[in-house]
Amino acid sequence: MESSFRDGRSISTRFDRYKDILMQHEGTIIRPPNEGSSILLQVAVGCSHNKCTFCGAYKGERFRIKDRETVSQDIAYAARHCRDQRRLFLCGGDALVLPQARLQEILGEIRGQLPWVTRVGAYGSAKAVGLKSDSQLMELRDAGMGIVYMGLESGDDETLARVCKHGNSEAIIHQGLRIKQAGMRLSVTVLLGLGGVERSSIHARATGQVLTRMDPQHVGALTLMLMENTPLHAQWQRGDFELPDAQGMLTELRTMLECTTLTRGLFLANHASNYLPLKVRLPSGKQAALEQIDRALAGHEPLKDERFRAL
Repeated sequence: MESSFRDGRSISTRFDRYKDILMQHEGTIIRPPNEGSSILLQVAVGCSHNKCTFCGAYKGERFRIKDRETVSQDIAYAARHCRDQRRLFLCGGDALVLPQARLQEILGEIRGQLPWVTRVGAYGSAKAVGLKSDSQLMELRDAGMGIVYMGLESGDDETLARVCKHGNSEAIIHQGLRIKQAGMRLSVTVLLGLGGVERSSIHARATGQVLTRMDPQHVGALTLMLMENTPLHAQWQRGDFELPDAQGMLTELRTMLECTTLTRGLFLANHASNYLPLKVRLPSGKQAALEQIDRALAGHEPLKDERFRAL
């Protein structure tokens, strides 16, 4: 759900605004907000699942793994022009789904040609992680994979089923824990509003409980924005789905945060889609953040104008 261009260009950042335009990107390029200063190396086009009803990012794009020559050329380009960037993100809706040998080959090229890169990140669904053995996950860690971004979206299994997310909460918990056990950092994305008005409270509470069990180092809470090319938007138009308003989204955020306990991590709600930007260090900052949300709910804290909310 992060911002992207749809004409093949990458997201603009301080470092790669012009450099990545010259790299051989195809289709939609999406990256997590905190990878904004990273080298964006596209290793796959589209998403291997591409059935979630809320996501229109890759609609019309057939998933495929990019050929070796193109990826190698882009790594060589980064070696010449991206020497001030210490992190690299493997672009693709679910890059971890690539065969193990191909991932190791790519990581080996990165280590050989970009020795200054200290961390490689990628999106990894529970399905993709489940295709790797424990030893294979550790091999990826040893080869430089430092963080995996996993979409939970909701801890409510009914909501997950309705939006056609692959797997249930137990499967996502299990695979997320395997990422951590392999020694990689885990960042989990959740979507405020995904359960609609009908399951708003259930969705928020269950998601906080699942996050607590996963205990990731990072949580990214985004606010659902309906995209016209998605089945969920069509459901909304028919009146089969009711999107919570700003107050409803804030109430969900409060419930979700209240139900989330992390050993030590960041709970971020500072994405462009959110009404109230928050950056909460857990567990120490929870109470102050809850009080800030309460002020916002009472009308004493400004919310982002709809004109400035974005994917």
